Amino acid sequence: MLSARSLFQEILDDDRSYRLFCSIAASGEAQGGWENGRIAALVPASMRDLAPKITRHGADEDKHGRIFHALLRKRRLDPVDVPPETDYTMLLERRGIGLTHAKLRGERPLTEEDVVVYLAHSRITEQRASDQMNMLVRYFGDHPEVGRAVRNISADEENHLAYCHEELLRLARAGRGRMIQRVLRECALAEIEVYREVSLAVMDRMGRLLGWPPPKAALLAAGIRALYGYERLGGWRRMVTLRMPERRDPLGRPATAAPAF
Repeated sequence: MLSARSLFQEILDDDRSYRLFCSIAASGEAQGGWENGRIAALVPASMRDLAPKITRHGADEDKHGRIFHALLRKRRLDPVDVPPETDYTMLLERRGIGLTHAKLRGERPLTEEDVVVYLAHSRITEQRASDQMNMLVRYFGDHPEVGRAVRNISADEENHLAYCHEELLRLARAGRGRMIQRVLRECALAEIEVYREVSLAVMDRMGRLLGWPPPKAALLAAGIRALYGYERLGGWRRMVTLRMPERRDPLGRPATAAPAF
């Protein structure tokens, strides 16, 4: 039976596929940590109140990267290079989504419009991350090896998503609603295409490592394309709606450590 639980269990049980999974995840989280750190340093003077929250966001992403590296060390595995076709953050940048690394490597302060783009991009990508971690918590939250890690990361992703909702709604009330909706829509439509391509690339790599027969690989690829079809027809709209979160100011406190990792 093909299910998210059975597929991830296969990946978890094999050192080679587990190594690739953790390496891809660690790389993406570390990249997010760097990006948030640079954005916090370049926030315009008119929005400096956001800098501590952006810094907290980056600290959480760095922590997640360390958690995935710690999971590798528990098995005495070294990380592997991330295949370019599976690099979600790099492929989003190539599509013009979010702030470019060239801009973040500079020293010129960002504009208020840049910050809106950053928050809209984060709202989309954090929705994806939150959905994925919620799934892993549902199936593996009690797992002796990865359970604590996925619970820890999932809680942080929920905070990040709430923070994006809250800040974008605040900016919408300040008169930036049309820009926010435009950027959210552009980002969501690009993200679902990138997610499809990355998912196909990751499943192809996993299939080769795990020796999946062609019918199984084809069925999984069809499922990924079907999800894209659903999201393209209207499922993307869940990624652009904004609602005030129940937990207010979720990043207005210091980052929590992960001493167990």
